[in-house]
Amino acid sequence: MPPPPLPETAPLGPLLDTPPPAMGSDRVAALLAEHWGLTGQLSPLTSERDLNHRLTAPQGRFVVKVANAAEPRALTRFQNRALRHAAAADPALPIPRVIAARNGTDDVVLPEGNLMRVLTWVEGAPLATLPQSAAQGRAVATLGARLVRALRGLDDPAADHVLQWDIRHAAALRPLLPDIADPALRALCTEVLDRFDADIAPALPGLRWQVVHGDLNPHNILADPAGPDRVTGILDFGDMVRTPLVCDLAIAASYRIDPAHPLDSLSDFAAAWHATDPLTVAERALLPDLVAARMVTTVAITARRAARYPANAAYILRNVPSARAGLAALATLDRATVATTLAAACP
Repeated sequence: MPPPPLPETAPLGPLLDTPPPAMGSDRVAALLAEHWGLTGQLSPLTSERDLNHRLTAPQGRFVVKVANAAEPRALTRFQNRALRHAAAADPALPIPRVIAARNGTDDVVLPEGNLMRVLTWVEGAPLATLPQSAAQGRAVATLGARLVRALRGLDDPAADHVLQWDIRHAAALRPLLPDIADPALRALCTEVLDRFDADIAPALPGLRWQVVHGDLNPHNILADPAGPDRVTGILDFGDMVRTPLVCDLAIAASYRIDPAHPLDSLSDFAAAWHATDPLTVAERALLPDLVAARMVTTVAITARRAARYPANAAYILRNVPSARAGLAALATLDRATVATTLAAACP
């Protein structure tokens, strides 16, 4: 059974208010050598919450992650267990693998209290840097559905933590709406949340629930730069949570909406997902509103965080233009036509 719903005032959580760890690359290198026996060239990677580096070593390339101090250790270790669970369920799944430390553990507790861990590097370029196509979208949907299937059956107490990015908590976004400077965009977001409260939230407990990735955005999905229709991997499992599984489809689809052809792009993406992991009738019916709710989540949370951390605003706001265009496009659609089209695409 799903966990009981949280109140509309569910907290945004300290992770949304705590800057990434501060640590020099020399110290990271020393810790790597001590605990993993790895040496090589470190290159910093951009991250909203954690301190991340790419390590190029004789053994290969890796991602070195120092977790945010506000992240409970149980959540970081939940990520490790989920990666191992998914890899065991689908060994060909292109996701990072956990590299155990010399003492056999999947992470090391630093004196500051942060957890440090090492993952394998997944080759490819972020979709956000590559041309998009319908074929690429279908490949993303297929891979996303494979990941949902691979995570199925994972049971971990940490999966029920509160994460404001989780679409099921969209009602708690209302206090953030004043941070959206554009009145027209703010009005669109308000309309979506009104519909969410009235029609979507009451239906969520009756859906299928499981652990999902939680952030299938174009910066976390990789493809081959020489052939961008070939999707090569999924990164960043830091937003995993147990929630209605259709939310992962909604998240991924929210970044594939073509503003010029919103219904065609949504139905094409949903059909590819459905072919790999079939949707229920209830999931299909709620999908358009869940997609819109994800777009509102992107707009509202990033507006607040960009105001709080202006130095990192460009990174924080990177997905807002597509969310704005998608919300405007979805608002023009006739709901009955959307339902009929999705029913035909996902029989």
